Amino acid sequence: MEKSHLIAHFSGHVQGVGFRYQVREAAKGFNVTGYVKNLADGRVLMEAEGETTEVDGFLADIQDKLKDYIRNTEVKRSSDLKGSSDFTIR
Repeated sequence: MEKSHLIAHFSGHVQGVGFRYQVREAAKGFNVTGYVKNLADGRVLMEAEGETTEVDGFLADIQDKLKDYIRNTEVKRSSDLKGSSDFTIR
């Protein structure tokens, strides 16, 4: 199975609404590792890695569950795996 590292920047009404907590909770349903954190410019950064199908499913789940808060999502993929052991809020 192919591993994938995904970097996503979410913009919209994504800070101060429990967004990071909800992303971390969603991660429990997928075999992914990484983190989610607020950025100073008002966006939220998420890095996730795992099997490509798990990472893609996780992103789709976030975009579906939190669509009322997200105005835009910028996604980049990398083959540079970090090897995290869990999914955390930073």
